[in-house]
Amino acid sequence: MDKLKCIIVDDEPLAVSLLASYVQKIPFLELVFSTENPIEVMEFIKTNAADLIFLDIQMPELSGINFMKIVGNKLKYILTTAYSEYALEGYEHNVIDYLLKPISFSRFEKSTQKARERLMVNETKGNTHFFVKSSGQQHKIKFDDILFVESIKDYVNIKTQNQEYIVLETLKSLEHQLPENFARVHKSFIVNIDKIEKMDVKNVSVAAEIHIPIGETYKSEFFLKLNK
Repeated sequence: MDKLKCIIVDDEPLAVSLLASYVQKIPFLELVFSTENPIEVMEFIKTNAADLIFLDIQMPELSGINFMKIVGNKLKYILTTAYSEYALEGYEHNVIDYLLKPISFSRFEKSTQKARERLMVNETKGNTHFFVKSSGQQHKIKFDDILFVESIKDYVNIKTQNQEYIVLETLKSLEHQLPENFARVHKSFIVNIDKIEKMDVKNVSVAAEIHIPIGETYKSEFFLKLNK
């Protein structure tokens, strides 16, 4: 999954515009439809694919709660509303997050990261590669070619035998996109277990004598995974 196809529905035009502007700033989101009428969304999803919907709860044509009851699990939901009392009822449905208006971009971004992590689970099972955006281009990277991934502030460095790819991504989000033979060994590193050539209790070494530290926080889970 390269991008999450998303829909915005809110009976307030300014709210639709604001969320659309936020979506444009998130690299892994693609806005495929926006409207002030939830009935139009139902028609749209009959013939078009979508992953995620930013759904206002209080709308005159059809409430967000009733919309979810009708549409069901076809979509994942991030609810938006000015009324906090709707939060509990919303979470009874297939809801990833709840955004209280006015919605800041930082809160929106956190919510979309949460959605991405949820939707990425099991996406890579059976796949041999994925695509990442680096230096303005999409690159196909085979999982088997990756030695390790390193966090560098707001970016990650995906290191293969012959190449490095600097990607605007968090290590936590990327972790959900990698298959089972990858393990978090440090707050700043994920390694490909199949590329480990030697190790001790403090470090692992992959190809070309690259030494990666094992953090105390991750040590127990890492060794447990190795033993499996």
